[in-house]
Amino acid sequence: MSAPSIAVVTGTSTGFGFDTARLLAAAGHRVFGTMRDITGRNAEPARKLAALGITAIELDVTDQASVDRGAAKILAEAGRVDVLVNNAGTAHFGTAEAFTPASFERQFATNVTGPFRVSRAFLPGMRAQGSGLVVFVSSVVGRFVLPFAGVYTASKWALEGLAESFSYELRPFGVEVAIVEPGAYSTNISNAVIFPDDAERLASYGEVAKTIEKIGAGLAASARDPIEVAEAIAALVALPAGSRPLRTPLPVGSPVEALNAATAPLQRAMLESRGLGAFLAKEPTPA
Repeated sequence: MSAPSIAVVTGTSTGFGFDTARLLAAAGHRVFGTMRDITGRNAEPARKLAALGITAIELDVTDQASVDRGAAKILAEAGRVDVLVNNAGTAHFGTAEAFTPASFERQFATNVTGPFRVSRAFLPGMRAQGSGLVVFVSSVVGRFVLPFAGVYTASKWALEGLAESFSYELRPFGVEVAIVEPGAYSTNISNAVIFPDDAERLASYGEVAKTIEKIGAGLAASARDPIEVAEAIAALVALPAGSRPLRTPLPVGSPVEALNAATAPLQRAMLESRGLGAFLAKEPTPA
């Protein structure tokens, strides 16, 4: 997508979202960056985006009316959307049983239903124009599993399944899907972790529950610069249509690369055996 495009990036107050919006704008794309509370606690990020030529849009991915209003405003101003980056997300970490069902549902509301809701707002236009790119920011734990990250991990596995299903169903309309799978990166999500809300259940795990502290320390020690993820997303946008990989694990050399390479042929064979090969991307021609 070498020509300037109209891009929407969710969750642009900090981290991956802010950097992605900034890089896409620098590449010449017209960018709309969404976030909550742009006149309150996120007024400063919204101001910074505006200074970069990016239009800040009030949008809460967990609120259908908010998404409807935000999408309508974007489409009224731009007429179309070529790129959607579903980046907004939260992280629930801790003993899985110690989260109440209500807290569990809130994790899925943001990380799964949110991207689904925003995608539905823009996919009709992309299908009508016969082109578009939808990027889903997943995680290394969308493919692997960590103990004490079960709620967050479950949401990212669900997001991966949704995104890959979209990739098949949208391909006949010329709309591509790309899934980005970051490992440990230094973003604000680590400062806004949501912990278990059932204190009695958590206490019953005793010393076992404290393992999350060791995991958190290890992740923090290995955290990388989030600009790498934004650069990878910008690179996906810049690639010609039809040449983008479905999954991009980060950093380069991530163990997820081996997992993806091992499962892709099995997935392809499964679809082909059911007469669904037409929904698969063409395999690259050997050099």
